[in-house]
Amino acid sequence: MTTAEIINHELPILKLSDTVGNALNWMEENRIVQLVVANNGKYAGIVSEETLMNYDENLQLIDVMLQFSEIYLFDYQHIYESLGVISKYHLDILGVVDEELNFVGTITATDIYSKFAELLGSQDPGAVLVVSLKSRDYSLAEISRLIESDNAKITSSYFSGSNYANDDSARLTLKINRENITSIIATLERFGYIVEASYAHEPIESLEQERYDMLMRYLSV
Repeated sequence: MTTAEIINHELPILKLSDTVGNALNWMEENRIVQLVVANNGKYAGIVSEETLMNYDENLQLIDVMLQFSEIYLFDYQHIYESLGVISKYHLDILGVVDEELNFVGTITATDIYSKFAELLGSQDPGAVLVVSLKSRDYSLAEISRLIESDNAKITSSYFSGSNYANDDSARLTLKINRENITSIIATLERFGYIVEASYAHEPIESLEQERYDMLMRYLSV
């Protein structure tokens, strides 16, 4: 999914001829603290409510200090890249341009986070596993095979670790399309993976508890 696909067409685009008062009114109306400014079809920068409060309401934006004039995204970039920019500069909004640097539109942090939730399957039912492993041992294909052997699937994953060349610890976060993951945990642990944490609506039994229950059933025969 590219940035062009999540452009917000409802937010106003400010012009340099707009006044500070008008900009503040539009921010209040749209419940946002930043807006993009464009000039003659080109991206000019961002103004924030915090900055505008220091200026006279009748002053035009051409006389106001614009921020992040060099910070924008191309319309062909993936939204993964937009998340990095939003986080790095603590922005609520971003300008999008084409290859000729013509202004295309605006994307918001809210829309980005919403799309990420969809991409990561966070709104779908299921469980989350956090697996601790060595970076050199990381193989999503192998872990996926083990999980699929238990009639489940990985709907999304996130790997957090250091350089693959060293032996430092890493974490793999998995979203599974099933809430009962006791047997999945047991399978992963049997193959040497450490399940550091698990989150599901249904209670998750430990491998030791499962073995204890099997023993009790055996003794009751």
